[in-house]
Amino acid sequence: MNELKRITVIQSVVDGIRTQKEAVKILKLSDRQIRKIVKRFKDEGPEGIKHKNKNYKPVHTLSNELKEKIIQLKLSDDYSNTNFSHFRDLLEERENIKISYSALYNILNNNHITSKKAHKCKKTHRRRKRKEAEGLLVQTDGTPFDWFNIGKKYSLHGYIDDATGKILGLYMCENECLMGYLEITRQMLKKYGSPIAIYSDKYSVFFPTSYQKVTIEEELKGKLKPTTQFHRIMDFLGIELIAVSTSQAKGRIERLWETLQDRLVTEFKINHITTIEEANKFLPKYIEKYNKKFAVEPENKNSKFIPIPSYIDLDILLSNKLTRVIDSAGTFTINNKKFQIVNNNILPNVKVNIYISHKIGIIVEYKEKRYKVICIDNVPISYSNLNFTKLCKDHELEVKEFATNLCSYNSKELAPLLTTS
Repeated sequence: MNELKRITVIQSVVDGIRTQKEAVKILKLSDRQIRKIVKRFKDEGPEGIKHKNKNYKPVHTLSNELKEKIIQLKLSDDYSNTNFSHFRDLLEERENIKISYSALYNILNNNHITSKKAHKCKKTHRRRKRKEAEGLLVQTDGTPFDWFNIGKKYSLHGYIDDATGKILGLYMCENECLMGYLEITRQMLKKYGSPIAIYSDKYSVFFPTSYQKVTIEEELKGKLKPTTQFHRIMDFLGIELIAVSTSQAKGRIERLWETLQDRLVTEFKINHITTIEEANKFLPKYIEKYNKKFAVEPENKNSKFIPIPSYIDLDILLSNKLTRVIDSAGTFTINNKKFQIVNNNILPNVKVNIYISHKIGIIVEYKEKRYKVICIDNVPISYSNLNFTKLCKDHELEVKEFATNLCSYNSKELAPLLTTS
């Protein structure tokens, strides 16, 4: 219709019915353009009116075959739940298809395919300015989600640096628990060191609940309020633990969960990951990929993370610590299970430190020496006549399994088990 209008107007100019100035107003072109079009019309006739780029395909135009392939990939089971930005990343990473976001958007939008994460109008909220250097503040949280699309939720624990947006650690467990937070702490301490402060909610892993009481040891040290196992470790490392009351206060990690719940489900699916164990092996690689794409440069390039001294044993530090009094048989009880100290040189009625984690099982420490233990609930009465080394190996897995199960409890379940002597 536009070309027909041009032909009619230019023909009237050539025939002397209209002036070129009138043609400028009608076609909304410049004097120079009208003169050129009139000249082409006189030389070539109506064909001269056509734009020279009509029916011309640019060199970088995507072929119809490639467009169709992109559409089919987006509709496939692997990529159907991705948003456009994540889909573009996966096309380049896995399908060797490099395409701009705008071109991808046009292809999919023209075929009535909408993005899973379409932008919505949100209420304005003034964001807190990022810290100027990494390591000044770290945000932590855990989120339950159906990561494997099997109708069952698992909890992902995470740390994110406030200044850079880097993920510092991710670990998945059955429930949100101390073990998950200790494992992401291990990842952070090994790679970066200890931060100045950590933002967390008031979950009982971080701060004691009303039913927890001050232990005798804490009273002797002058502490008036009870502390959690996690808080004890943070105190040792000199990390300030800050409680926040609203999710907006730790918005950085809340937005991280939105991104991971959108992207990580697809990453698990296309990498055939269906269990917690497989997920925890995969997550360190994904952290590198995420940080490469989303992390930003801080204002101050000098990191405030403090390296962990080599003499600190992380396996011992990142464990539940409690005290017990050894009886005359060299045994003690945890959660109604009786344990025997191996190679026992400890006198009866002596107070010892006990460390429990899924990494080390159960370790007894007395006068800077450490001892393994075995569970003797199912050991025959004549166990003293057996080979004690063999007995220790036979029961090592049982002790480790007990420690893992204990550390996997949520905080409300765990606290009374560790405080009961």
